Amino acid sequence: MYNAVLWDMDGTLVDSEPLWEIATYELSESLGRRITPEFRARTIGGTFQNTLQLCADFAGVSVSAEQAEQLQRQMFTRMHELLSTRLELRPGIEKLLSELANSGTPMMLVTNTARELADPAIEAIGRDFFTSTICGDEVANGKPNPEIYRTAALRLGFQPDQCLAFEDSPTGMASATAAGCRVVGLPERGEVPAEALDMRDLHGSTSFLGVTAADLAAWYAAFDN
Repeated sequence: MYNAVLWDMDGTLVDSEPLWEIATYELSESLGRRITPEFRARTIGGTFQNTLQLCADFAGVSVSAEQAEQLQRQMFTRMHELLSTRLELRPGIEKLLSELANSGTPMMLVTNTARELADPAIEAIGRDFFTSTICGDEVANGKPNPEIYRTAALRLGFQPDQCLAFEDSPTGMASATAAGCRVVGLPERGEVPAEALDMRDLHGSTSFLGVTAADLAAWYAAFDN
């Protein structure tokens, strides 16, 4: 039986990736060249610094520290606008979180998103569901580095392999698996690492509709098979 559940936020708990897509395309256009969908996919689950570097490299430009700060403020302002008007929870999540919280399961939200942008989304999801939350600007190294997941597990008082983590992006899955968590991947497309389980195999889809706490226990146990 798992001791805790660690949740990625964007694309896992909330359907925010389409909103990040809008803001990322706009960021790339401000640098002079709109990135392709393939390049956009490489930004999913990453930090702002990673996204900015990919967009700058694609446009063939360099960005000063002062410009980077201005662009981050511009993107965060746009995301505030989008999150306040368009954010939706993924189907089935609220019911599952309620069941887990009512059973006393420790849960932590683990996101690469900076705190100032994560907080409005956390409030929309329900802050009381989580024992604690940790954001990408609160660790030295964000995903795909394993630091954020190791930190999250230890804050709850457990080892990473005692935690079941849910991630939708390659960046996040790499972080959680490298930390030693048992990871269920729910990518919109593509594969999951060999160390993780694919929710499409476990549940037939990446939707949380119909998923229960008992399912999570069975999925955690499946790593020992």
